[in-house]
Amino acid sequence: MSGFLPSAETFAKGAFATVATVTATAAALLYYGQNYLIYPSAYISLGPEADIVDSPSAFGLHYEDVELKTSDGVTLRCYLLPQKKEFSRPTRFSTIPITPLNYSDTETDEDLMARRPTVIMFHGNGGNLGHRIPLGMMFQLFVRCNVLMVSYRFQQDAQAALDYLKSDPRFSKTRIFVYGQSIGGAVAIDLVSRNPSKIFALILENTFTSLPALVPHVLPILGPFTFLCHQKWNSASKIPLISARTPVLLLSGSADTLRGEDEVSRWEEFPGGQHNDTSAQRGYWNTVDDFVTSLTLASEKEKAPL
Repeated sequence: MSGFLPSAETFAKGAFATVATVTATAAALLYYGQNYLIYPSAYISLGPEADIVDSPSAFGLHYEDVELKTSDGVTLRCYLLPQKKEFSRPTRFSTIPITPLNYSDTETDEDLMARRPTVIMFHGNGGNLGHRIPLGMMFQLFVRCNVLMVSYRFQQDAQAALDYLKSDPRFSKTRIFVYGQSIGGAVAIDLVSRNPSKIFALILENTFTSLPALVPHVLPILGPFTFLCHQKWNSASKIPLISARTPVLLLSGSADTLRGEDEVSRWEEFPGGQHNDTSAQRGYWNTVDDFVTSLTLASEKEKAPL
């Protein structure tokens, strides 16, 4: 019996040491590795093809290259997909329906740009701007909006995009919709909260209330250490600052695991949609189009089925 007690004591010490080591490692991973986990494309390369940023020209789209200067002097590369009266069929994803618009013979392309809504797009943390061109294409050709696809580092960069649109006479008086996916949703919420009189509506897909609130659902082992999150992206504190008169559309996939279960009831779900493919689910773009159309002049559009 006496020989067993030291063995039990040794086991207990070993178990405690193991738990302490795992706990310390998990805490260190959360604190020091969260930038790597949240912004993987900034730290690792997935190969030469993944690092290439496609241009809308590769899709046969009508577009403009835009460079925005941030408040700290950094240049952001963006794509502007403006409206025009008639579009040619894109060379890629050529089956996307092009919704016709009603316009007069005297109306110019710039006149059409000025009366159609404008969408500012903020994508999620994976991949790059070029990977979201098909989404911009849907907004441009099917929903018939002007689209500004924005590269960004953090929330403050979004202001440069809005300021650019407000300074361009083609778009300065258009109704501005802000669209954000995942972490881009946090960027969108922050921008709308700081510019309540300049933004008309908000569209969010698979976003979250804050990163600390998200951690226990994604990595339960790190749940007790959410206080170590220095990347907050605290949308919950910004939402009350958004005007109650601002229309909001909330979208998510039913199979998305990267958000808290307590947030599910707030979203219109698309069956089978996961975190990164919800926009490809049946009915998604009809829902977006119906939302935009309901807030603009429905008589401008002759619907094309999707």
